[in-house]
Amino acid sequence: MVTASRPLRADAARNRDKLLVAATELFAERGLDVPLEHIARRAEVSIGTLYKHFPTREDFVAKIFPQRLAALDVIGDKALAEQDPWQAFAGYLDDLYALQAEDRGLNDVLARDLPNAPEVVSACHRGAGHAGILIDRALAAGVLRADYSITDLATLTRAMAQVIRDSPGEWRRFLSIYVEGLRA
Repeated sequence: MVTASRPLRADAARNRDKLLVAATELFAERGLDVPLEHIARRAEVSIGTLYKHFPTREDFVAKIFPQRLAALDVIGDKALAEQDPWQAFAGYLDDLYALQAEDRGLNDVLARDLPNAPEVVSACHRGAGHAGILIDRALAAGVLRADYSITDLATLTRAMAQVIRDSPGEWRRFLSIYVEGLRA
């Protein structure tokens, strides 16, 4: 028998909200591997309180990142509205990696497999859908290398995640070199 969960007490709800704010900030600043103790400390709650609300790191990811990943829909829609297939494709890549560069947690999410966060996986699949359409348009127009595929973009996204982590100021240069090599 499934029972309805009771609403949180006011103090418990405040603690949960503080944990979400702290986790969102720290993930953006330092990535997904930030120690959970640091999240509890920033939220000014005990580690026990953190684990009561979010038993695993993936519980934080599943709660925080679907909303953050909605930005993929925005940049995808913007690119799809662009009439020039090359500009649409190149602009999408620039916007995607700018998004990754400004949020280390999001950068980590896009570079990892998170099978226990179905809403995150769904948001990533929607983003891949936009990208697939952009690739198909650029291929049909003859402006993108004929052998390029969505698999190549997934590989690039993981590579860019590493570039952004290791050399945050260099990602635009790296992307520029890569994109120019794709032009047909």
